[in-house]
Amino acid sequence: MRLTQIKIGDLTAPVNVFLAPLAGYTNAVFREMCYNLGAGLTYTEMVSAKGLCHGSKKTEDMLYVTPSYGGIKACQIFGSDPEYMRRACESEALKPFGIIDLNMGCPMPKIYKNGEGSELLKNLDLASKIISECKKSGKIITVKCRTGVDEYSPVTAEFARMCEASGADMITVHGRSRDKIYSGDVNMREIAAAKNAVNIPVIANGGVFTPADADKLMIKTGADGVMIARGALFNPWIFAEITGRETGDKGKAVSDQIAATRETMGERFACVFMRKLIGFYVKGKDGATSLRVRLLGCKTTEELQSVVQTIEF
Repeated sequence: MRLTQIKIGDLTAPVNVFLAPLAGYTNAVFREMCYNLGAGLTYTEMVSAKGLCHGSKKTEDMLYVTPSYGGIKACQIFGSDPEYMRRACESEALKPFGIIDLNMGCPMPKIYKNGEGSELLKNLDLASKIISECKKSGKIITVKCRTGVDEYSPVTAEFARMCEASGADMITVHGRSRDKIYSGDVNMREIAAAKNAVNIPVIANGGVFTPADADKLMIKTGADGVMIARGALFNPWIFAEITGRETGDKGKAVSDQIAATRETMGERFACVFMRKLIGFYVKGKDGATSLRVRLLGCKTTEELQSVVQTIEF
């Protein structure tokens, strides 16, 4: 795919291949790993604006950034109350972040039924007010959305124009409607419609598992860049593959990730999180099922390290 820098507000991402915010996965160590492999921008998993306003320690812990992280600090927040969203942007917890992304695309029932995430695709006036309020914080504001709540009523171009008019500095479009969750084909026409409707950068998201997928998405949509979600969970080295960097020793990278996750988030979290993540890494490999059984049987990160030494990544 065509690699370029992207100007987002007054910041510039070094390359137009981004890591998506992924609930439960894009913690500080994983984000740094993807950045070092070539991701031009990485977002935290989504955090609650109300949680930030009420000083929730659990919420704030999700915003941790490793001291050695060298990229632009970007986080994603969700909510439907414009005042809470603005206050979150202005909070001390978000002070280190240069870019704040507003989640207007999460399809999960708990979020949707609460009037948040992709529910905002049905209420452009409220979505516009949220963006405008957040811009008052002085932060660079980006928006991640879907094509609509169902495939029969796309709102992508109209929603993109509203985002730009309300002050958004960039839009990422996941090319599926809310009802599709993560299944079905990516609607590249709708992403292209958003790109053709606005002058701010538009990033295409959905269905990128290989460099060829990224290339196709860019060509078919005319987008300014791609954002990778589940593809990065199965293969974080995809960023190196797309950007032309060396993938390095993958086994060592996984071993280092286990150690860094343990150091940053503790033994218990590291063991549970990494055995699940490594289970993704080995998908499609010979003996993957038995490997996952061995991984799930690990009770400590030391045991995990022993299993990793036997895997041909």
